Amino acid sequence: MIKILFVCTGNICRSPLAEGILREKLSRNDVTAHIDSCGFESFHVGDPPDIRAQKVALERGIDISLHRARLFTIRDFERFDYIYAMDSSHFNKIIGMARNETDKSKVDYMLNVLYPGQNRSVIDPWYHDLKAFDDVYRQLDEACELVVKKIIADFQLK
Repeated sequence: MIKILFVCTGNICRSPLAEGILREKLSRNDVTAHIDSCGFESFHVGDPPDIRAQKVALERGIDISLHRARLFTIRDFERFDYIYAMDSSHFNKIIGMARNETDKSKVDYMLNVLYPGQNRSVIDPWYHDLKAFDDVYRQLDEACELVVKKIIADFQLK
C-alpha cells in the first residue's frame, strides 16, 4: 500500500485539504492508500482544520472535520513513501531532518506535480479570506488529480 504525507505549517489549512482531496480521489478510483498530513508549528496540535478549510472541502463533498493537527517527526520518513511540502520553508525543514539520501528522495514540493522542478509554493490561506481557501482547494485538487494518475500508472492499478 502506498503511503503519502502532506506537510504545511500548522496542519490546519493546506495539508489537511490535500489529505482530504487525495483520499477522496483515491477512493473514487478504488485505490487503497494511507494518506496523512502534519505540520511544523505546535500551536495547533490536536486542533481540527481551520473552519474555512472545512467549509471549502465540505462544499465539494469532502469532510475533513475529524482530522487533528500533529507535528512532523523523523519517524515519518519510515512511515511514508512520498512526502509533499507545501512551500520552501516546509521543504527545507523536512530535508534538514532527513537522516540520509533515502529520506531526502521521498520529499518534494506539492506543486512540482503540476510544475516539475519549479518548486512553487501553495499559498498559505490562513491570512486571507475564504476566496484564498477556494483558490488553494482548486490548486490542490488539480495537483492531487495528477498524483492519482501517477499512482495508478506507476503501480499499474487499472
